Amino acid sequence: MATSQSQSLPLQDRVAIVTGSSRGIGREIALHLASLGARLVINYTSNSAQADSVAAQINANSTTPRAISLRGDVSDPVQVKSLFDSAEQAFDSPVHILVNSAGILDSGYPTIANTTLDSFDRIFSVNARGAFLCAKEATNRLKRGGGGRIILLTTSLVAALKPGYGAYTASKAAVEAMTKILAKELKGTRITANCVAPGPTATELFFQGKTEEILNRIAQENPMERIGEGKDIAPVVGFLATDAAEWVNGQVIRVNGGYV
Repeated sequence: MATSQSQSLPLQDRVAIVTGSSRGIGREIALHLASLGARLVINYTSNSAQADSVAAQINANSTTPRAISLRGDVSDPVQVKSLFDSAEQAFDSPVHILVNSAGILDSGYPTIANTTLDSFDRIFSVNARGAFLCAKEATNRLKRGGGGRIILLTTSLVAALKPGYGAYTASKAAVEAMTKILAKELKGTRITANCVAPGPTATELFFQGKTEEILNRIAQENPMERIGEGKDIAPVVGFLATDAAEWVNGQVIRVNGGYV
């Protein structure tokens, strides 16, 4: 019989790695998973102060550390492996949950004709290669037999196909294809693999290069008449991480207020 604690904290003591979680959607996801009882690895690439702040917020009301911050480039297989090694050592437990939230977007929103090769390679290195490396490591390292969750963030642009996002959208489309295949390849492990695809969401990445007029227009295009927030995305990721979501597997869940 489930205890009241396990009912209120469905991820009690499970270990979760959330990449790109020092800010934006990743930060909200990490905080939400912590509220469900998970122990967190807060991953970042450049801003240690922001990552440390997230970890400190999670640890504030605990007598034992429930979050650590770790630098790691998801496009580097050695650093991805180190994330899992460090998580296992810090919490003396296998990793249960991977959420890959790390991602980059080309500034200026160029057409495909005007996208530089360097920019294309950089976007695919982080968004597609990074997701591949994280999912590959998770496939070999996550706890099997129940509770293993791979959740990769993509974008609703894969469905909307808006001009100016060619390389970015293509990189995320690759992730969605890999995830659907991975879910089938994980047969017998009880590890699930799913994508969460936010629509326009209020983050530094999204605001980059947009005027107030553009932001207002995007908000009005949505049936909910606003731009999404990290708190709109995090509970969906949280649900997918729990046992209640075991029957959701190989899916792309577009969380966008009706954007597409």
